Amino acid sequence: MVEVELVFKVLKEAGKPLKSKEIAELAGIDKKDVDKAIKVLKKEGRIISPKRCYYAPAE
Repeated sequence: MVEVELVFKVLKEAGKPLKSKEIAELAGIDKKDVDKAIKVLKKEGRIISPKRCYYAPAE
């Protein structure tokens, strides 16, 4: 899934926790696709949610 890697790349480059809407704008993809990608990345343990509705890389 291309969106998963794109979302992860945006989060790594941002250097700060982002909301899914911000990720969608930076990645240029639909928010629904971002939400699906976030679900996959969280299940894989590659991202964390430091506070409600914000996401950041796990490392």
